[in-house]
Amino acid sequence: MADLSSASSTATSPIPASLEWIYRGVSEVFPDQPDSTDIEQNLTQRLLQAERPLRVKLGIDPTGAEIHLGHSIPVRKLRAFQDAGHTAVLIIGDFTARIGDPTGKSEVRRQLTEAEVRANAQTYLEQVRPILDFDTPGRLEIRYNSEWLSSLDLGKIIELLATMTVGQMLAKEGFSERYQQGNPVFLHEFLYPLMQGYDSVAVKADVELGGTDQKFNIAVGRDLQRHFGMKPQFGLLMPLLLGTDGTQKMSKSLGNYVGLQEDPLTMYSKLEKVPDALIKDYFELLTAVSLADLPETPREQQKQLALEVTQQFHGLDAAQQAQQAAMSLVQGTGKPAEGVPEFSLAGVNFPAKCFYLVGATKLCASSSDARRQIQGGAVKLEGEKMTDPDQLFETPQELVDKVLQVGKKKFVRLVP
Repeated sequence: MADLSSASSTATSPIPASLEWIYRGVSEVFPDQPDSTDIEQNLTQRLLQAERPLRVKLGIDPTGAEIHLGHSIPVRKLRAFQDAGHTAVLIIGDFTARIGDPTGKSEVRRQLTEAEVRANAQTYLEQVRPILDFDTPGRLEIRYNSEWLSSLDLGKIIELLATMTVGQMLAKEGFSERYQQGNPVFLHEFLYPLMQGYDSVAVKADVELGGTDQKFNIAVGRDLQRHFGMKPQFGLLMPLLLGTDGTQKMSKSLGNYVGLQEDPLTMYSKLEKVPDALIKDYFELLTAVSLADLPETPREQQKQLALEVTQQFHGLDAAQQAQQAAMSLVQGTGKPAEGVPEFSLAGVNFPAKCFYLVGATKLCASSSDARRQIQGGAVKLEGEKMTDPDQLFETPQELVDKVLQVGKKKFVRLVP
C-alpha cells in the first residue's frame, strides 16, 4: 500500500491539498496518466473540473449477515466522497448475491435464496449506517441491482456476453486457476463480472470503489460503459486488510476479524492487540488520524487505535468504558461494570466440569482446547486463575454474574 507521498507520484503530480484525501489508503487509481489534463485519464483533473457532483459507486453483495472492518474500508472512502460533495451510490447486490462473486474462490459458491439475500441486505445497511451520511439530501442513493438485472431479457444478456471472449474471462484470477487445476467453472459464474459491470451502466457511475481483488470486475464496468456509449468510470482500489493475526486477510472463517456489530468491549480488546507491524496500516485505512501525530510507543498507538475505531461504531462514551473495562480484565483490578458480552448458563448441564463450561462458552475452539488453556494458565474466573480442568461446579448459582476470561481478549459474563 502506498503512502500519500508515493501515491502522489503515481496518481497526479502534484496533488492539490484539497484532494489529498482521495489517495489516503489507496493502492491504485485507474486509468492514471499523472501529467494528462484529460479528465477521462486523470481523476484529479476530473474532480477539479467537475461541473456536477460525481456519482461514486460501491457495490456490496449481501452474501452473509456480518460485515467486518475489512469490508468497511471502501465504505469509509465512499463517505469521504460524500463529505467532498459527491453522490454516493451504494448498490446492494441482491441479484448478483444469488450468483456470488467468484473472485478468489477455488470452487463455485453456493447460490443463496431471495429470502436469505433480503435478510442479509437489511443487516448490511444497519452496519454501514455509522459510516455513511444517510441524512444529507443528495449525498446517498441506495439501489438494489435486481431493479435492472431481474428484467434483462435474453437479447440483452446475449449482448452483454458478446462483449467478452472466453479467453478474457479465463484470464480472471480464480477462473484460470480452477480451469488449470481441472476444477469446474460454471457458465453462470461468467455472468457475475458482466452483471456487476452493468451496474455501472445502470447507475451512470463516474467512479467505482473496491478492493484490489475487484480490478477485473471494475474494468469490465468500464468496457460496458464504452459499449453503451458512456464515459468510462475511474477505478479506485483499496488494499485488503490483514486480520488481527497479522498474516492472513481478515476473514470471519479464519477468526481474525473485528465485526462491525461486535460489542464495544470485544471490539476494543481485539484492536488493542493488533500486531505492531499493522498499526499504521490500520490507522491509515480505518481512521482519519494523521500518521504524523501518532503516539511514540506501539502500546499507546494500539490503545489509541482501539479507542478511535470503537467510537466510530459505538460512540466515545462506550469506547472509553470499554477501554476501562479492558484494563480491569487484563490487570485483574476488578470486575468491569459495563460492556462485557454475556453467556447464558441455561444451556449448560450441571454439575459441570470447568473445561466443559469453558468449551460451552465458545471462548475456546473445543472442550479439549479448553482443557489445554486451563492447564496453561490462560483461564480466569473473576480474575482468579483456574488450574484444574476437572474442577466441578454443582449449580449455575456459583457462576452467575462472574466474568470468565481466556487469554487477554476473550471474555464473557455468565448470566442465568
